[in-house]
Amino acid sequence: MSKTRIGIAVVIVATLLSSSALARARLGIGPLGVARFAVTRILSLGGLHHARAVQRRGQIRLASLRPQDVRSVMDFGPGNPAVRRQVAASAALAGWHGGRTANGWWRHGDGGYGWVGPLFWPFAVYDIHDYTVWGDGIGFWNYGYPDIYAAIFAPYGPEELAAYAGPGPHGRRHRRVPRLPQLCGDDRSEIAGLPIDQVREAVQPNEAQRAALDELAGALSSAVQMIRASCPAQAAFTAPGRLAVMQQRIGAMMQAALAVQPPLVKFYDLLDDEQEAQLNALAEDRRKMSAASGATQAPAQQCGAAQPAVLRWPVDEIEARLRPNDTQRAALKALQDANARAVGILTSDCQPDAVTLPTRLDAVNGRLAAMQQAVYLVSAALEGFYATLSDEQKAQFETIGQKRTS
Repeated sequence: MSKTRIGIAVVIVATLLSSSALARARLGIGPLGVARFAVTRILSLGGLHHARAVQRRGQIRLASLRPQDVRSVMDFGPGNPAVRRQVAASAALAGWHGGRTANGWWRHGDGGYGWVGPLFWPFAVYDIHDYTVWGDGIGFWNYGYPDIYAAIFAPYGPEELAAYAGPGPHGRRHRRVPRLPQLCGDDRSEIAGLPIDQVREAVQPNEAQRAALDELAGALSSAVQMIRASCPAQAAFTAPGRLAVMQQRIGAMMQAALAVQPPLVKFYDLLDDEQEAQLNALAEDRRKMSAASGATQAPAQQCGAAQPAVLRWPVDEIEARLRPNDTQRAALKALQDANARAVGILTSDCQPDAVTLPTRLDAVNGRLAAMQQAVYLVSAALEGFYATLSDEQKAQFETIGQKRTS
């Protein structure tokens, strides 16, 4: 084996063993179980024969992907956030330009992607519970205005989206593109990996607390199904359609978070100070494990921010492609103004200093409400702009994002 491949193996195994150590701490399995867990993760990601990692600018990216790789992450539950980011990145790029591009301009600051083909927020369930229960917000707080921008100027063309949404065409390239149901998860995993068992073990609940925790478990299970039900059945090929997908997805997440809130508050209010301290210690251990495996906490001020050059409004390109008249220019100006207001909303509503489970869930609800408001503003203005365009102009507008490179 070459030195390069040995190095790649070391990087993958180190990452997965960190995830395995987390599994041991959280699931109470012995050394043999840890080893089996690590081997399973390697096999589920295709091993060295099917997947390779590249160390570039301090980040690991998988260069190939099989559909079962995505399914394995869903089945294992939240697992290691760093592994989730790698799988999401590979899934996002698998159908884009035939997977030949090593990056994407719509990538999040943590290396993940808000849009994976036609799906917005692929690991929504796990990102919400990671922040609410463990205080690990790297996934959740990286969503923001750049995802709205990527919905307007989509990186995917119709053929690339069809690779995710349609029947599997013949050919090796298309076999590596995961289908929408695989990206969204399925009923088999239910609430696998959600932290009920770990919480029960940490706080040793009395009878009343045990009943409240069971009620919370039922609410979490229902919340998972609400979010999975928002998985799109087909790809949206227009900017208005993609913003509608965002609204539906965020709406389902809001509904799920609100459904969980009463039983979560009820359970937390029954805990004494020592039990709360046990929960905090468990969350701190979880964050340390994530940090050790490369899943460091995103800066609070980031909140979905991206490089200004990446999100620059393509005024010149719109002018050249659409040649708008005065009415269309006025509608375009209204759309730009709506986007500016959306940036303001999502910048001001940034990650708060929340230290308990109920306050973190409150922060989740607030952020989702802010995102829904921002998407609504942009969507309404975009509909007004689209109403002034001819079919040819709409087609030209849709190609703008697809022509960009990272």
